[in-house]
Amino acid sequence: SNQTSVTEFLLLGVTDVQELNPILFVIFFTIYFVNITGNGAILMIVILDPRLHSPMYFFLGNLACLDICFSTVTLPKMLQNLLSTNKAISFLGCITQLHFFHFLGSTEAMLLPVMAFDRFVAICRPLHYSVIMNHQLCIHMTVTIWTLGFFHALLHSVMTSRLSFCGPNHVHHFFCDIKPLLDLACGNTELNLWLLNTVTGTIALTPFFLTFLSYFYIIIYLLLKTRSCSMLHKALSTCASHFMVVFLFYAPVLFIYISPTSGSSLDQDRIIAIMYSVVTPALNPLIYTLRNKEVRSALNRKLRRWL
Repeated sequence: SNQTSVTEFLLLGVTDVQELNPILFVIFFTIYFVNITGNGAILMIVILDPRLHSPMYFFLGNLACLDICFSTVTLPKMLQNLLSTNKAISFLGCITQLHFFHFLGSTEAMLLPVMAFDRFVAICRPLHYSVIMNHQLCIHMTVTIWTLGFFHALLHSVMTSRLSFCGPNHVHHFFCDIKPLLDLACGNTELNLWLLNTVTGTIALTPFFLTFLSYFYIIIYLLLKTRSCSMLHKALSTCASHFMVVFLFYAPVLFIYISPTSGSSLDQDRIIAIMYSVVTPALNPLIYTLRNKEVRSALNRKLRRWL
């Protein structure tokens, strides 16, 4: 049976230039603060404001919750390592971080096409929207994607934990991910690579295709059925925020997990991982707050009430 002689890993972080660490700490701490504050505000007003108790904002609340948790899996440890000389993480802590990173990341990847489907029904089937997107269906879809995300991550964390690690324990990343850990494993990792390319590739590509398909049908429907330019602009503007979020999330994810493992640059992977795990979750509330009139109005009402 596979046994590991490595009891901890050393996370090498974002850069090898130690002088940059204080500057990076301030930058990433600011981004994390914006993430927690912005997504927390969206989650709060979606829960507290009765006017936002609709499927669209129910899914937006799920996205805000995912973004907070997704960044929290990696950023606090990264911030600690930027100011500390001890960059160690236990073997169990490393596998746990890997699990929750892929759990929350894959769940968000599956939530985005659900949000696109909601916009499709609202625009293309407005008279049947309340019947199709009923409360029970929304709950079922949400529970399903969270469950699928959990078991997808469990597959990777179990398979990675069963590998033998008998050599160097320096992880060339700022968190424990599958690719850098496979580089440190002793023995055969072909099954792990196949699972990464096939299962994770499917988790990434299928939602992306479904999201694209939803917007394709929305655009075709609007071009064929809507003769008013103002109505066309209004309908498309409701989808613009979600489309921006989809692009910011999927572009780096598809690049890093669909690209060949052997030919990828470690520095390149770290930069791309920062984009989708640190920057994008902080941008999501800004995108939705700035472009969504109902979210802005709800937030203003709550602020005026408290002040």
